[in-house]
Parts: sequence; structure tokens; C-alpha cells
Amino acid sequence: MYDYVIVGGGPAGATLGRLINKKYKVLILEKRTFEDKFESPSQKCCGGLLAPDAQKMLAKFGLGIPNSVLQSPQLFAVRTIDINNSVEKYYQRHYINIDRQKFDRWLLSLVSSNVEIKTGCIFKKYEKKDNELVINYTQDGKSYSLRTKYLIGADGANSMIRRKAFKYKPMPQKYISIQDWFATNDEHSYYGAIFDEEITDFYSWIIPKQEYLIIGSALKDDSKAIQKFELLKQKLIKYGFNLENKVKRNGAFIMRPKKLNQICLGEENIILVGEAAGFISPSSAEGISYAFRSAMELAQAIELRAENVLSNYEKRANLLKMNIICKNLKSPAMYQSTIRKTIMKSGIMSIKLHK
Repeated sequence: MYDYVIVGGGPAGATLGRLINKKYKVLILEKRTFEDKFESPSQKCCGGLLAPDAQKMLAKFGLGIPNSVLQSPQLFAVRTIDINNSVEKYYQRHYINIDRQKFDRWLLSLVSSNVEIKTGCIFKKYEKKDNELVINYTQDGKSYSLRTKYLIGADGANSMIRRKAFKYKPMPQKYISIQDWFATNDEHSYYGAIFDEEITDFYSWIIPKQEYLIIGSALKDDSKAIQKFELLKQKLIKYGFNLENKVKRNGAFIMRPKKLNQICLGEENIILVGEAAGFISPSSAEGISYAFRSAMELAQAIELRAENVLSNYEKRANLLKMNIICKNLKSPAMYQSTIRKTIMKSGIMSIKLHK
């Protein structure tokens, strides 16, 4: 019998496992195996950039990223391409370029000694029995079951736990993230943010990573997603990008919360954190800082009073919800074409490159 079973060993699940009081018996079920293979199917679709908000949370945790997790180049400029308005500007930003697979594996290595970790596991279902939950999962093709007092969904945007337990709750707007990796010898002195309403009402990105260049986009989850992604690449070729040697493709879902009722923290003894709860920036799709913060708030809610975990968590998560509101208020400046054009044309906060 476990006190807490956490489904998902990404930043939210691993952080909760690290911060939760050692007196509890805790299990993390993670579907990835973290093998060091470039073509690994378990690699998460993520550009692998740590934004300032995520860096701030690492600072609060007193954590420093090991060299083995970092990737080159470390860049300080974002090339913003507004295809709709034919405007380009550079802006100073400091993201940390990381190997996302190694980053998640490092976070998982920091969990408390009381936490058991099982990788290569697929959560299947749960059943309520009295005040307990019976969890079913598979590992290496075999089925297993266990009992727990609480089930924590840290299983990301397309959370199976949220879909099974809270199907009646409003869901955030669903996007599919697609990114292609291209082998290249070209040097890029910037990251890229691309706005083109013909492609998506969200945004696309360009990220140099070692000897590769990543082209990605957050697209509406419909039958035209692949077609629009191919169109994006055709447009970028006209901008001078060499996209001849594709080596792999990643895909994942992104949930973009537009309303507060799309945030779901859970009910009774089933609780959600991170993207599973709907915590992700609706303006930038940054989710790691929200994973850290929601996991921290839940760990502190458990510490305060274990018999009243959810209500404590709901109170502590209010600031996170307010942050989502603020990000939605910021969105028109990025995604309303006329406003974006006016801001970019003005040159406010932009920089000039001197080569």
C-alpha cells in the first residue's frame, strides 16, 4: 500500500518526488526508459530551452544544472519573424539550451530516498475501493496492480488520468506540437520565433542544438496539421534555411488554457499537477516553470495537513491561476496581427546585430 502514486516522472512528477515528506511511501510510474539513443521513441517533443521563469525556480530550489545536461550553443538573441506582416526583429533573451532527455533523467535522480521509481510503465486504469485506489499498469508487457491512498497525475498535456477521471471538466484548447531535426553545418547565432496565421494561431520555433537545427510548430489538432507544417518548412527555405537533411521527427500534444475553468486540480484523492492540470503558458507554451511550481505547492499542501491535501493545494495554486490570467492578457500583443506589427515596427526592446 502506497501513500502516493505519481504517474509521470517529468519535471512535475520528479519535483514532487523530491520535495514530498520522507515519511510517506511514494511510487513514480514513468513510461520512458531514458535510453541514450538519438532515435529513441521515448524522447519528449520539446525544444529543450529553459526559460527565465524555470531558471528562477531552479534557483529557489538551490539547484544548478550539471554540464552533462547542457547543449551548445548557448545563445542570447531571439530572431522574431512575423511572416504575416513581413517584419523581422531581434530581441535579447536568455534561455538555457539543454538536452531534455538528460534534464528529466537528472531531475528524476534527485528524488527522495523514500520514493520508488519504475520506468517503462504504462498507466492503464484505476478503481475506487473504499477510501483507496487500485492502480493497474503494464511494464515489459506484463500487467500489475497496486493500492494507494492518493493518485497524482503528472502525465502531461494529454493526461490519461485527467481524461479518465475528469472527462466532464472543460479541457484547454488542444494543439499538436511537431518538430523536425535537421543535420546542418550552418551556424545560427539566435533562436527563432515565427508568427504566421496561415500556419497556426499559436507560434513556431527555430532552435539550434549541437550539429542539428530544430524546426517546430504548435498546430491546431486537425487533419491539416501535417500539411501546414510542411508549408511552414517551405516558407523557411525561402528565408534561407537549409532543411535538406532531416534526421528525425517528434510529436506531442499541447493544451493551451484560455479560461480558468480549464484548469483542473482534481477531486477527492485524485490530484493533477503540471500540464495535466492545465498549467502551461497560453502565450509561450512554456510549461517547466509551472511543473516546478505546481509540484512545490502540492508538496507543501501535503506537508501542511495530509488529510486535507486537495483543499490546501487549491488555496496554494491561486497564484498560479492568476499567472495564467496574466499570460492570457499578454497574448494579444503577440498573436493579434495588427498589435504585433505595431510593436515590432516601433522597435521597442529590440536589438541590432553588429557582425
